[in-house]
Amino acid sequence: MYNDDPERPTLLPSILVRSGHFASSYVAGDPCWCGTDYGFNCYVCHSWVRDGKIEFLPDCSHALAGQTVDLPEVS
Repeated sequence: MYNDDPERPTLLPSILVRSGHFASSYVAGDPCWCGTDYGFNCYVCHSWVRDGKIEFLPDCSHALAGQTVDLPEVS
């Protein structure tokens, strides 16, 4: 769902992205991106977009976990 407000958008439901060994398709024992030179990392990013802000949930595996930031300007 989108609230039709381009200045302060809200999107529902939450957005969940899992990469590498966090992905549901990962099979234990398969090669993983962690610690490789492929330029990718394994991560979890789970967030809400509400009233023009991104709320990163505590289950994120990156440094913004638990923080809320403004959406960046898009030209």
